[in-house]
Amino acid sequence: MNEAEGLRQRRPLRPQVVTEDSPAQEDKEGSAYSSKVFRVTFLTLAASLTVPLLGVTVLLDCPIDPQPISLKEPPLLTGVLEPNVKLRKAERLWENQLLGPESIANIGDVLFTGTADGKIIKIEDGEIQTVARIGHGPCGTRDDEPTCGRPLGIRAGPNNTLFVADAYYGLYEVNPGTGETKMLVSTKIPIEGQKLSFVNDLTVTRDGRKIYFTDSSSKWQRRDYLYLIMEGSDDGRLLEYDTVTKEVKVLMVGLRFPNGVQLSPAEDFVLVQETTMARIRRYYVSGLMKGGADMFVENMPGLPDNIRLSSSGGYWVAMAAVRPNPGFSLLDFLSEKPWIKRMIFKLLSQETVTKFVPKYSLVVELSETGAYKRSFHDPNGVTVAYVSEAHEHNGYLYLGSFRSPFICRLNLQHV
Repeated sequence: MNEAEGLRQRRPLRPQVVTEDSPAQEDKEGSAYSSKVFRVTFLTLAASLTVPLLGVTVLLDCPIDPQPISLKEPPLLTGVLEPNVKLRKAERLWENQLLGPESIANIGDVLFTGTADGKIIKIEDGEIQTVARIGHGPCGTRDDEPTCGRPLGIRAGPNNTLFVADAYYGLYEVNPGTGETKMLVSTKIPIEGQKLSFVNDLTVTRDGRKIYFTDSSSKWQRRDYLYLIMEGSDDGRLLEYDTVTKEVKVLMVGLRFPNGVQLSPAEDFVLVQETTMARIRRYYVSGLMKGGADMFVENMPGLPDNIRLSSSGGYWVAMAAVRPNPGFSLLDFLSEKPWIKRMIFKLLSQETVTKFVPKYSLVVELSETGAYKRSFHDPNGVTVAYVSEAHEHNGYLYLGSFRSPFICRLNLQHV
């Protein structure tokens, strides 16, 4: 070996730099790239949908002009309001033979109700018979309702006749024996310059002289009741009809969806359910307070529909929608957010919005002073759905519904 070769052998080896990426690094970088691509794609898609949607939403007309409404925090569902399933002990009667029996009256043991197909029905010994109808066919669709008619509140008078509030036609007296109908107040005639668009419920003095009734709105009809609630319109009224003089008087104005009405046992005041505001107003019709009004029950746990006397001297109140506390109340959430209501009703129909309202039937008994005595619940409306009225007769509660195809009967001894 010569000297040059020895030097070459002793020369230190240069370190080699490895530049090839490992498989783990490749996977990591590939994943980051894919995630970035997804985010960009998603945001682009979202923007491409949102911008036109907002544009269309701005351009679309809104069917309602909602007003902000201030509601108190709903009462806690504790004590006598504690949720239970007592309404599920009720039995369904005449299922699929009645459509939306809103209100119930009785003459002796014979029951009467009005249905969504415009009929006034008699139920005797379990048999169903059509007594009369105020409107005319066709019936069955939303567009048909104004001509078909929709009997809502129904009461038995002192002469064994029926007094009926039809949402579209007005107040009528019906002879259940002959089927003869007699118009008392027509919706075609404005009362004090304001038309009757949504005649709802009525209550009659024992002598049959005076009829107190509600007109829920001068703007919205019954078929648009959800618009009425969500808009918060305050154009509802309480009226009085004198069957002798034939005069109609306006007793209360500025009500937000006045609904069920009930004379007190002493007939010195009338209670009016103000559905949108979840409360009951009181109007005095006799005595020192005559002509005055005050609050009977405020901040109720649900939206009150009809109200009827209980055998204890108090009142039964039916509610088809509750304001859960604890829980989430859609009505309370939207009450002071008109802009959200506008967005909703620009994009969705009433029928679609209704599907987002949880089913929950609630019936409460109030004392003569308005205190809660007891409550019957059916969470999710398993047995009793869309309850509109609780009518007490012979130890039973007969439960009407504005939508269900049956009447429910609850034995009060079992609850």
